[in-house]
Amino acid sequence: MPEAASRSIVVERVMSHPPEKVWRALTEGPLIERWLMANDFQPVPGHRFNFRAEPRPQWNGVTDCEVLTVEPLKKLSYRWRSSGEEAADGLDTVVTWTLEPAVGGTLVRMEHAGFRAEDDGFYKGAGYGWPKFVDGLERVAAELG
Repeated sequence: MPEAASRSIVVERVMSHPPEKVWRALTEGPLIERWLMANDFQPVPGHRFNFRAEPRPQWNGVTDCEVLTVEPLKKLSYRWRSSGEEAADGLDTVVTWTLEPAVGGTLVRMEHAGFRAEDDGFYKGAGYGWPKFVDGLERVAAELG
């Protein structure tokens, strides 16, 4: 039986910063906290970490993650899963960031992939949230010296 199709969210834009600044904002825990959530991220494949935010209805505020790919200045991916009691039937998705030098800065592409039909609420929330988070990433990169 073929696997059911999954959905993805893609946000892509050229940021007027060199890849080094964007990479720092994507991979340094204190900087990530400024545009996304509190975390214990380390850019090491296999590293398991959490994103933490205030709990909300139908979300305990914790996201379990694992670093999958680290190609400095080019690609970063991590598994993004529900946590705690929500883990058994919850999200099991992958976030992939790719950076490419572009005229005027860096082409930044974020893809959050693997939303199942039953993840519709998370899919809609992520579709609303990721463009704002990418705005925050760009703001933090702009603040780096």
